[in-house]
Amino acid sequence: MAKKKVTPMMEQYLAVKKQYPDAFLFYRLGDFYEMFYDDAIKGSQLLELTLTQRNKNSLEPIPMCGVPHHAAKNYIDILVDKGYKVAICEQMEDPKLAKGMVKREVVQLVTPGTIMDEGASQAKSNNYLTALHEQAGQLGFAYVDLSTGELKSTVVNNLASLQNEILSLHTKEIVVDQSLSAQTKELLAKLKILSSHQDDYQAQAEFSFISQDLHEASEIEAVMHLLMYLKVTQKRALAHLQKAVHYEPANYLKLDHYAKRNLELLVNSRTNKKSGTLLWLLDATKTAMGGRLLKQWLERPLLNQAEIEARLELVAILKDNFFERSSLQESLSKVYDLERLAGRVAFGNVNGRDLLQLKTSLMEVPQIRYVLEQLAGKQFADLLAKLDPLEEVVDLIDRAIVDEPPISVTDGNLIKAGYDPKLDEYQDAMKNGKLWLAQLEASERELTGIHNLKIGFNRVFGYYIEVTKANLAKLPKDRYQRKQTLTNAERFITPELKEKEDLILGAESKAYELEYQLFVAVRDQIKDQIKRLQSLAQALAKLDVLQSFAVVSEDAHLVRPTFTSDKSLVIKDGFHPVVEKVVGRQSYVPNDIIMSPTKQILLVTGPNMSGKSTYMRQLALTVIMAQIGCFVPASQAALPIFDQIFTRIGAADDLISGESTFMVEMKEANEALQNASENSLLLFDEIGRGTATYDGMALAQAIIEYVHDKVKAKTVFSTHYHELTDLEQTLAHLENIHVGAVEKDGQLVFLHKVEAGPADKSYGIHVAKLAGMPSELLTRADKILTKLEAHKQDQVSPAAKPEELIKEEGQLSLFAEETPVEPKAKPVSKQADKVLKELGQLNLMALTPMEVMNAVYKWQQELE
Repeated sequence: MAKKKVTPMMEQYLAVKKQYPDAFLFYRLGDFYEMFYDDAIKGSQLLELTLTQRNKNSLEPIPMCGVPHHAAKNYIDILVDKGYKVAICEQMEDPKLAKGMVKREVVQLVTPGTIMDEGASQAKSNNYLTALHEQAGQLGFAYVDLSTGELKSTVVNNLASLQNEILSLHTKEIVVDQSLSAQTKELLAKLKILSSHQDDYQAQAEFSFISQDLHEASEIEAVMHLLMYLKVTQKRALAHLQKAVHYEPANYLKLDHYAKRNLELLVNSRTNKKSGTLLWLLDATKTAMGGRLLKQWLERPLLNQAEIEARLELVAILKDNFFERSSLQESLSKVYDLERLAGRVAFGNVNGRDLLQLKTSLMEVPQIRYVLEQLAGKQFADLLAKLDPLEEVVDLIDRAIVDEPPISVTDGNLIKAGYDPKLDEYQDAMKNGKLWLAQLEASERELTGIHNLKIGFNRVFGYYIEVTKANLAKLPKDRYQRKQTLTNAERFITPELKEKEDLILGAESKAYELEYQLFVAVRDQIKDQIKRLQSLAQALAKLDVLQSFAVVSEDAHLVRPTFTSDKSLVIKDGFHPVVEKVVGRQSYVPNDIIMSPTKQILLVTGPNMSGKSTYMRQLALTVIMAQIGCFVPASQAALPIFDQIFTRIGAADDLISGESTFMVEMKEANEALQNASENSLLLFDEIGRGTATYDGMALAQAIIEYVHDKVKAKTVFSTHYHELTDLEQTLAHLENIHVGAVEKDGQLVFLHKVEAGPADKSYGIHVAKLAGMPSELLTRADKILTKLEAHKQDQVSPAAKPEELIKEEGQLSLFAEETPVEPKAKPVSKQADKVLKELGQLNLMALTPMEVMNAVYKWQQELE
């Protein structure tokens, strides 16, 4: 296109577009942002805009579409939300003053990871931009929330840990460079996250300051590339970015993305929404900052007992002081999002209304300080030290900004009278000028006798006197000069009006310009206090989360947990807090979970729908709530501090990877077996059900024995394989428990009560009846079950076909005594002989389930 003859304007467009080939270019033309060529074709489809053409009459018209500049944000948000980038190209000079082509340049590149203005629905969520650098076998990883200035980094040791970090942050964009290996690139491609390249960076003092506390080379490189990408895309100072903080994933309770999904910590697995999750239960926060911090705490529960106890102590104090807590809630509900306000101040896109929100928020700090000072003890001393009211900022905004400022900062009426003497002069001239105009209108009406004569104004013609055509004859001919003709009226100007117009418009123009300059000066003074604002925001966010824990603990009747050092676990009257809230306290049956130092495995049996999975999940949620510093759902709770939680609950295919339910099950189980320690918690729900009965039973038993002998972690294992309950006789650290159910008048009644010992039977047909299956089908199933239970398994004819399992009496029976017809022997190949030999030599007890699977897979390939 560039080689074709195009206009100077399109030449300028193509030159700018060449710099941003992977972004939609919003090219400013007057009051519109225009898109051309492929951007216009694709943009019109995504944004549902009318596609038009530039140079319609030429041989090759240019596709074109546009959006009004005042509504551009909504359209940009739509494109970014769909995973695209948008380059905003502005006019850099006044078209009236430009000599030749108006100078234009891109002022910002908006990307999924750098969007600043989140909607109200996303106020309690972070938007993280991540970066990755690979060096000397290390993976340096960094992430930033541009809207709040939070910046953290670490070094991850393998791709599994990298995937877990990326998925935990819910990042939409990752900055990469040429250092990445093929395996790392393959992982990022599988995760389908937008990758943006930043292959080099320029050393800057700002970057050195931000990264000064880091030591690992790969980590520093990741931060540097991240900062450079922000500098290139945002094209402005990054004064609000905080120093990069190194974190160690090993210092927090490890929860991989499988566990978070299975336990529904943040997202409901059925609705993909917040409702029905642990976050939903615990979120009684009053500020957006508190909501974001709560999510961060849930993502990373603590391992340090002293830190956990410190949080619990503050929650206990707030829980016990209802009136003080209510006062705090009232004050916090008036606090706006200080973190993001500080970011907007630094970015230069704050307006007058934002500054009033800042003032309103800061005015609540003295009251919050007063309430905390009334609470006994020194536990809140650290928080109080950070609750800086910033009185000088409140005073500055109060003196400078009017009580009802406009949205735009360039349209005037923004600065209070008395703040600046020069501005007062201009405003006085404007006020007197308008008074003079009113007096002129009255005198002209009296002089001419035209009662509907009026003085008006527009931006094109300035001030004018408008007279209807019916009254034109009454006008004096010596003073009135025609300026514009309308359908029913004429507009005129007089020498006196022209003289005053210059004074009034001159004063308005100068006043608007001065007001903007004064506003920028106020903004810059506040910008100098950003670090104090951010420190205050962090303290208020923490206080908000703690009061939220106190509120939920009181409302849901939660209890303060204690921690054991001997690996014992005692939970009395425990319950699943989310389920209990949904079904109601009266309907929920609480249960004890008790594991002595020598009992590390609970083997749970019982019918489907009896509550086994809920029982397992409530244990995990109790652990997580305790280790984030919240009270827990029980009447009494004493827990060890766990380092990791692994779960295998529920059945789901991994459609993205093309893996079956059973493969996903085996992968999750293997992840636990390979990485769990004695201090971990394992929750296995019906392992082995995704394959043939004997295969599944063998795998389940092998996993239990491996955990018992090798891993030695606290484990809850539910199963329908009743044969596994015999393991209690041979495994010293295993105990059978079951969820009770009884039959009454042919109906199954779930007791939802966990009791000692194994379940007596499965009740599968009864559950099918509850599901509403046809009675004829259920009767037939009952007959088949009776036959199966009446015969030993070794009586099954190996020649029986699947369809013969459901033959009526008189037909070929599954348990027929006749001697089966021997199938014709097939010659054994050398390959099959080799496989049989290897199978005979295999030591099953020395292998993990995953190693057994790999061997079987290899043999299968060889036989094929």
